Amino acid sequence: MSTQTLVHRAVGATLTWRDRVATLLHARDERGLSQSTEQALLVAGAVAVGTVIAGAVLLYVRGRLAEAGMSVGGP
Repeated sequence: MSTQTLVHRAVGATLTWRDRVATLLHARDERGLSQSTEQALLVAGAVAVGTVIAGAVLLYVRGRLAEAGMSVGGP
């Protein structure tokens, strides 16, 4: 084996060893949420907004019907 080949192998082995040690010593950088968690939060937010809007419309309609003297069934 030539000297150049030995140097290349030594550098490659050193870099590989350094990267593996760094991976073992440092925790993975996991910032943010997983995609499924993010989607679940977005769906929950959309449901909450929809519920608020539906409640507001229901109160408005019941108020207008009460002003007109009509009774509305329900709780």
